Amino acid sequence: MRMGVLDVGSNTVRLVIAETDGAVPLPVHTAKRRLRLSDHVERGGHLPKEQVNRLVEAVAEARVEGRRWGVTQPFAFATAIVRDAPNRPEILDRVTAEAGVPLHVLPGEVEAELTFLAARRWMGWRAGPLAMLDIGGGTLEVAFGRSKLPDFAISLPLGAGRLTREFFRGQDPPSLRRGKLLRRHVRHQLRDVAARIRWEAPRTTVATSRTLQQLGRLCGAAPGRSGPFTPRGITRTDLRVAVERLSVLPAADRALLPGISPARAGQSLAGAIVAHTTMKLMGVDEMTLCPWALREGVLLRCIEDGNADWWDGTAPSLRDQEAVPPRALRPVGGADVNATVSATASSAQLPTRSGQFT
Repeated sequence: MRMGVLDVGSNTVRLVIAETDGAVPLPVHTAKRRLRLSDHVERGGHLPKEQVNRLVEAVAEARVEGRRWGVTQPFAFATAIVRDAPNRPEILDRVTAEAGVPLHVLPGEVEAELTFLAARRWMGWRAGPLAMLDIGGGTLEVAFGRSKLPDFAISLPLGAGRLTREFFRGQDPPSLRRGKLLRRHVRHQLRDVAARIRWEAPRTTVATSRTLQQLGRLCGAAPGRSGPFTPRGITRTDLRVAVERLSVLPAADRALLPGISPARAGQSLAGAIVAHTTMKLMGVDEMTLCPWALREGVLLRCIEDGNADWWDGTAPSLRDQEAVPPRALRPVGGADVNATVSATASSAQLPTRSGQFT
């Protein structure tokens, strides 16, 4: 059996098809279409009609692509780029009516919980008390927990794309003053959250998301061709050097650096400032780069529930459901988290194909 997840993000619309016969998502096909919606957002977060048209077209194409791989209706979700848009109802209605795919909008807290779920499954119990950071285009997700679900999860409006628009618009590279203002803003937003993480004293801190993966590569982490099981990390010291390096370069030159893609070069400096400031405030010296994130968390939830009925638009957070644990939150087939993570090794031998929507 196969399931599909369609992720509508700030930069791309990405389809992932996975085998769901086991307890872990084993990808067999991925495809994406780069829309870079964040480059066209108007002040106030409004998504222009032309970009909504492109989004509807991309989702329709993804649905056709999914059918070629045996998935008739992927679970489609949108992150902050749609969630925070004033014209969100219009966007959701048009995608459903014209592309034939219901587009779900997950609250930021649920995104943080699902990303933590994926990170915990990947890292296993050996990671101990676990903190998770995910820097997206619109938000920063932070979570902490000692079990498979977080004890604490929050989403803050500190995404790399959002902050680039708010603080660096019209400046490439931005002035030193703009950089200082951004860092001060991040410190103010993160003060209480950072204090909570310091108090919890996590044994392991993991970094997810493409922004952090690319910053890790810039800081010397192994390239993607080395495979997902190659250990990768990122230190606060290296991030400080990366901030200094990125701050003096225009976006076109940042795109020439190791790991920094042209699509994310413009927001890479803001992402690096958020990452470094967050680590400093939380007292974290090093983070482990985790290849699993929100998409895998959604897949895990769909696999364990057998369908996407766990989300109806009004579902409570995952932690609120622990009082009466549904099947979706229990290990499948009695397997524990370590067994689940061990099983992912078989995915390295699977024939995974990827491409773009046709």
